[in-house]
Amino acid sequence: MSRCRVLSIDASARADMTPVPLIQLTRGPHPNFYHLSFSQLTTYTNATPHHPAHLQHILSPQSSPHLPTNPHQRPKPQQTMNEALQDEISALNSIYGDSTLLPSPTDPPTSSIYILTLPPLDPSSPPSSSLLIQFPPSYPDVPPSTLSTHSSNPALPKGTAARDLSLFRDAITQVHTPGQVCLFDAIESFNDLLTLATSPVPSPSPSPSPPPQSQPETSLPPPPWILSAPFTELKSTFLARIGPVTSVSQAKGYLAHLLATDKKVRSATHNITAWRIRGENGTSYQDCDDDGETAAGGRLLHLMQVMDLWDVMVVVTRWYGGQKLGPRRFALINMAARDGFVRAGLVTEEKEGGRKKGR
Repeated sequence: MSRCRVLSIDASARADMTPVPLIQLTRGPHPNFYHLSFSQLTTYTNATPHHPAHLQHILSPQSSPHLPTNPHQRPKPQQTMNEALQDEISALNSIYGDSTLLPSPTDPPTSSIYILTLPPLDPSSPPSSSLLIQFPPSYPDVPPSTLSTHSSNPALPKGTAARDLSLFRDAITQVHTPGQVCLFDAIESFNDLLTLATSPVPSPSPSPSPPPQSQPETSLPPPPWILSAPFTELKSTFLARIGPVTSVSQAKGYLAHLLATDKKVRSATHNITAWRIRGENGTSYQDCDDDGETAAGGRLLHLMQVMDLWDVMVVVTRWYGGQKLGPRRFALINMAARDGFVRAGLVTEEKEGGRKKGR
């Protein structure tokens, strides 16, 4: 038991047996924290102003629990669950069933480990597996971790749970975008992956030999292509082919012939096409195809419009070299096409910086 001086009371102006207020200081949760209480005390002294009466109170350190001396070390209030995660849990359980995503009963709440029961492809079938998912404090900025399999349907073949675990991890990787919740998209992606994984592969069955197919594109004479110079940058090569056309069917036939007869062109990364054709009675036709190189076909067509070229088609072939070129690739595509138009005699160039003009 420890003692400390709590208060000096000057009772010189009071008579004997006079009640005076007493401020009582008791030790609180820690030596640096105290409780104040007020009560009445009857004095038995008539001290003079020069001899004040001092009162001492015995304090008990066990009067209340201890707290840390450093305020920064005080226990923090328990943080509430991430609001985005709360909303996602409610949404998933509303869509797929109340027990789709639940906290793991065998792990502490602070671990943020949940049991995700994967919805079956057939709603009338029981679930095949459930997984242990851990959400980091910074979710959805970072993806959840798929820890392990929690349970599996014993009626299903061995290895089903391991397959589902692997597919769901792949689904998380595919759909997660920082800052956006992803479990719904991950479940849908998982179902797509599962459908592909479980779809039976049809075995080849003998069939009668098909009749010989006519190949008009190969039986036609080769299109009168005019080739540009090849343009190479960071191991990617671009080459343009220019051909005169008078109808849409002819343009399509030329392209089909090229792909059917030239293996190198057929195996290229992209074959970007565009054509402009004047028809009868003032009609006109123009079209383009990116062939996987987004917006490249439209840029080629725009180049032909600017150069006022008609009754001609262009095919720019790109062989990818393994290094991304970014927007630079569009300049190289147009450079190859422009060079092809010049070589085909469709464009005249003024030597002193004049504009190119189509014929």
